[in-house]
Amino acid sequence: MTELAAVKAALKTQAVETPSWAYGNSGTRFKVFAQPGVPRSPREKLDDAAQVHAHTGAAPSVALHIPWDRVEDYAALAGYAEERGLRLGTINSNTFQDDDYKLGSVCHPDATVRRKALDHLFECVDIMDATGSKDLKLWFADGTNYPGQDDIRERQDRLAEALAQVYERLGDDQRMLLEYKFFEPAFYTTDVPDWGTAYAHCLKLGPKAQVVVDTGHHAPGTNIEFIVATLLRERKLGGFDFNSRFYADDDLMVGAADPFQLFRIMYEVIRGGGFAPDVAFMLDQCHNIEAKIPAIIRSVMNVQEATAKALLVDRDALAAAQREGDVLAANAVIMDAYNTDVRPLLREVREELGLDGDPVAAYHRSGWAGKIAAERVGGEQAGWGA
Repeated sequence: MTELAAVKAALKTQAVETPSWAYGNSGTRFKVFAQPGVPRSPREKLDDAAQVHAHTGAAPSVALHIPWDRVEDYAALAGYAEERGLRLGTINSNTFQDDDYKLGSVCHPDATVRRKALDHLFECVDIMDATGSKDLKLWFADGTNYPGQDDIRERQDRLAEALAQVYERLGDDQRMLLEYKFFEPAFYTTDVPDWGTAYAHCLKLGPKAQVVVDTGHHAPGTNIEFIVATLLRERKLGGFDFNSRFYADDDLMVGAADPFQLFRIMYEVIRGGGFAPDVAFMLDQCHNIEAKIPAIIRSVMNVQEATAKALLVDRDALAAAQREGDVLAANAVIMDAYNTDVRPLLREVREELGLDGDPVAAYHRSGWAGKIAAERVGGEQAGWGA
């Protein structure tokens, strides 16, 4: 069996980036249910993120979304984060909310609109320079609704041209992370619908361009761990957007719908050497009806549990069964690890780090929820679905 000390050591190094927008009011296209105490500014989002990190010990960075987190002084915001034991992480662009983007952004048939979108992406790189962020996240809502609406090949050419210009603007230690989505909001074609399209563009661009796997952005039944294994093998997996869904892209807490899938993904990450800083573990979630901070804490814990189980896979026994062609024995090794209750192990890990073994209970005892509900009155920021 895997040495327990090595498993603990690995778990103590794990870091999960939380998204600024998950702390604010957010919802679906139908309704945003406002909650008391949600942040009114990027700094208050960082205050809440500091609570998640304080209780989990595993969430040291916060992703920003521009323009939702736009401020006048990004260096000062980075300093504010550092004072709270955090750092600013991935910068997420937004080319889907302006009216000009009705027919697309970087893939739009009008060069003026494409220029506007490109200027925004350059602004995001400027923000990376100011905050010290290493990663630029690109997700495009671009696509078409009807056959014949636009030229599919030309849209790919426009996309490639824009990506190349942003790529050239990146610094030597910065990366472009290209995300894909199976469908929505476009209904006929999506310009970056799958990992193959994202991979093809990144491969042409060079080593600073890598693919992001959002666990909610696939057709039902997709073997996501195969995609993860392939991208790791090609050294093109830049990171994850961890969330969960039952039907379409719901942005629920990671592991809520299929914790076994999350375990399988994490096994391939560990098997492929991706359990390292160059593969970013990020949450991308929309907490519509549940309390924000406890939901984010729970998501971090779910990632930790899946990782712990994946680390417990007896790889020697698995390899032996695979060599012998013993299908049932090989599957049993995987299932034994998955069925292990790792909560006592993670409690030990947290206590060894000087943390409470139960992060959710510790957060509720802290009184933070009551404090922010009393102090943050009016002007709450919105996010997804606003």
